[in-house]
Amino acid sequence: MLNKDILRKIIVQQKNDIKLGNTIRRSILDEILKWFNDNRILVLTGLRRSGKSTILMQIMESKPGYCYVNFEDERFIEFKAQDFELLNEVLIEVYNNPKIYFFDEIQNIEKFETFVRRIQDQGKKVVITGSNASLLSKELGTRLTGRYRSFDVYPFSFVEFLRFMDVSPKKDWFYLAEKKVDLIKLFDDYFLKGGLPEYLKNKDKEYIRTIYENILYRDIIARYSIKKQALLKDLVNILVTNISSQFTYNSLKEQLKLANAITVKEYISYLSDSYLFFELQKFDFSVRKQLNAPKKIYLIDTIFNQILGMNFSMNRGRILENVVFIELKRRKKDIYYFSGKSECDFIIKDGIKAKEAIQVCYLLSKENKEREINGLLEALASFNLKEGLILTKEDECEINRGGKKIKVIPVWKWLIEVN
Repeated sequence: MLNKDILRKIIVQQKNDIKLGNTIRRSILDEILKWFNDNRILVLTGLRRSGKSTILMQIMESKPGYCYVNFEDERFIEFKAQDFELLNEVLIEVYNNPKIYFFDEIQNIEKFETFVRRIQDQGKKVVITGSNASLLSKELGTRLTGRYRSFDVYPFSFVEFLRFMDVSPKKDWFYLAEKKVDLIKLFDDYFLKGGLPEYLKNKDKEYIRTIYENILYRDIIARYSIKKQALLKDLVNILVTNISSQFTYNSLKEQLKLANAITVKEYISYLSDSYLFFELQKFDFSVRKQLNAPKKIYLIDTIFNQILGMNFSMNRGRILENVVFIELKRRKKDIYYFSGKSECDFIIKDGIKAKEAIQVCYLLSKENKEREINGLLEALASFNLKEGLILTKEDECEINRGGKKIKVIPVWKWLIEVN
């Protein structure tokens, strides 16, 4: 148990460390602020260091009368649920009776949801962040059903990356040669460096490795008492190296020389809950077939592939596909992949119907053009869609085949247009 003097020291120091202004405005901020007058708790979830704390600071700029606690502070290691009332007294004292409570990484404290509910019942606005989807959903679902609204925070989108680079593109830039070349160069930079804000500032590869190790050791190994640590690391190496590829739990079991696939499935669920990876299911009208079909794996940010992967050369096609997948996730699309005689990278479902089909190809060449087009055409025919999309590095044109229209658009342009 922490005494009041120690809590006061922590809170005062954290208050003094708050730095408002001079940050890149996040696109999701407007949506969060739109729900601020709603009486529900606002929950921001996402990868470590993806910008959740910065978003809290940006909310603070327009919402006075707040208090702030970062539970990642190692001095909270001994903090228990019974200490919350003492903490609240300190917050009222230091922040002069705040109306808004910002709690960063609160999932580190057991039974936090009971205190959060009590504060909410007192008419306070509560905003919390967390880096583990499973823990937050479990605790919030148990005690706070119907009392919260969640938001997923991702690394910078390309539009946010442009803001970081102090670039504000206009529509006519697409048709101005010099501006178009500048945008392509900027996308090349984003393509290689990803969207983690701090890494873009310092370009320090060790920073990425530190994030990875924190996820591995603090969010997974320690939290779930993992004994087979080497096995978990081997699994991560395989997944990081093979982004955008199909896999089955059984195939990974064979590679890792395990007796059954249950361990693989559990470990991937832990990695997904930490927001490092995402699984993508095959689209099938049969739920059983969909669950049993191979899945595809994607990274939250492609910089992990380049720094942690065991690639001897960069697979630009897979990285481009990963960039598109994360943007679709950021846009809250219901995503699947299609596989028949040919394959289509992404099927976007709206309700019970497929609404969009998207193929991603780094470069449309003589060798792959027909394969990419045929995969998309098969998906369009399967779902009775009239129009499809192929996203490439730079190609742009329109293709008409068998009554179907296919738009070919550069990914950089699509990323700007969809924002």
